[in-house]
Amino acid sequence: MPLPKEKLEHLSVKSKVWIEIEGLPFLGEGRRNLLQLISKTGSISQAARELGISYKKAWSYIKNMEDRLGTTLVTKFVGGKGGGGTTLTQEGRILIEKYDQLLDGNQEAVNKTFHEIF
Repeated sequence: MPLPKEKLEHLSVKSKVWIEIEGLPFLGEGRRNLLQLISKTGSISQAARELGISYKKAWSYIKNMEDRLGTTLVTKFVGGKGGGGTTLTQEGRILIEKYDQLLDGNQEAVNKTFHEIF
């Protein structure tokens, strides 16, 4: 049975992409956003606040990603005269860039297939 044309005009497609390592979540949009906010703010706690998650949860995401990948994604600096902070390592920056490329290509492919089907 074909779908009514007036209903087709209101259809849209969304997809989520995440990367797993040995069946365990490694990187998705939420963790990508965490890394990006850490890069922007220089702070895990501020990034966590902006995402509405606890510092403990944010830190566990980071540690899980680092442990599964086997590399350091963030570097923490202990407070002092200028205060502490956190920066992304080169690996962390590259990971965000590659994930963003994956998302761009994926959404284009999903949209193309959706329009071909519907």
